[in-house]
Amino acid sequence: MPSRRVGAWLIGAKGGVATTMITGLAALARRALDPVGLVTATEPFAGLSLVDFPDIVVGGHDIRAGRLAAEAGKMWTQSRAIRPDLLADAADFFAAVESRLRPGTVVGAGDRIRAIAEQGAAVVVESPRQAIERIRSDIAAFAAAERLDHVVVVNLASTEPPPEWPIPRDVADLEPLLDEVATCPLPASSLYFLAAAEAGASYVNFTPSAGGTPACLQDVAVARGIAQAGCDGKTGETLLKSVLAPMFAARHLEVMSWVGHNIFGNMDGQVLDDPRNKAAKVRSKDHLLASILGYAPQTHVSIEYIASMGDWKTAWDHVHFRGFLGTPMTLQFTWQGCDSILAAPLVLDLVRLVERAWRGGERGGLDWLACFFKSPLGVTEQSFTEQVTMLHDWVERQPSASS
Repeated sequence: MPSRRVGAWLIGAKGGVATTMITGLAALARRALDPVGLVTATEPFAGLSLVDFPDIVVGGHDIRAGRLAAEAGKMWTQSRAIRPDLLADAADFFAAVESRLRPGTVVGAGDRIRAIAEQGAAVVVESPRQAIERIRSDIAAFAAAERLDHVVVVNLASTEPPPEWPIPRDVADLEPLLDEVATCPLPASSLYFLAAAEAGASYVNFTPSAGGTPACLQDVAVARGIAQAGCDGKTGETLLKSVLAPMFAARHLEVMSWVGHNIFGNMDGQVLDDPRNKAAKVRSKDHLLASILGYAPQTHVSIEYIASMGDWKTAWDHVHFRGFLGTPMTLQFTWQGCDSILAAPLVLDLVRLVERAWRGGERGGLDWLACFFKSPLGVTEQSFTEQVTMLHDWVERQPSASS
């Protein structure tokens, strides 16, 4: 079949995950990198006619000053995570993406994220409705200029605080609230979602922010004919929880408590140092155990910002469980990984899979993508193995590339 050009429009395009994804895409497009870490590079997906790497065009929004290549370079200078030769080889790719970046919005983003913007980037004074229209126009202009068949907007911005006010169930009740910041309950991530929907672009929420999660916005996705997936990419400690907790359930071992301490030092860690922003992340990380086990053990999740760690994160978990004859035992593990290296290939996977689903006529929430997220839309199943089965079942339902 003829190749398709697909846009990946990144919210938070200068962040660690985005710049790592861009660096990797540049190498994959010129066939200079093995696709390690990409689910869609494995055999089950070979017949899906997924968009090829050279046909993915990247643009996006960001609220920070600074050149894209310089921000990407911090993944070496601050984190020693991306080789300098890969960054150098991507110089032209960075320049092309930089030309497609536009100023983001801080409307409804919270004080901590607004402070990041005010350190160097211009903050546009606008109403929620004006922000939606400006962002929609940016996405539509990107699609037209690059002659794209479809655009997938991916939210990679730092975690917002939970909405301060209830979001109406009916989008008609939301409409009159969009003219003033003081009356609008939607955070920035939801404004980006509405802009994407109005531009006919699908939406992926890789963060625990609200995005398109509110019920009225899920209705918008269906009404506007877009696909959406989310929320909160599952890459580290929670991934392990979703693998290990079913083991305890299957062996009928009682988990009495599960404690996890997390430390990391990237921009998201800095934002999560604010208790309001942290609340959304902790809630997303902590809810799955009761779903898997069928009861709620005592749990504790802590997240601490340690600036010296750069993009690396460490989680220490202590699981206290009871076995035969009531004997207590423990499992302890340490997870150390580079946050952006773990997340970036999944972003590429999601762009390819969401575009393929939209091309196949799927609209609204894509529940079969649950294995990518901590809080998947429309899914209560939290076992990673069961979620992967949902993904593979979807693959088997698709017509072959020759169909």
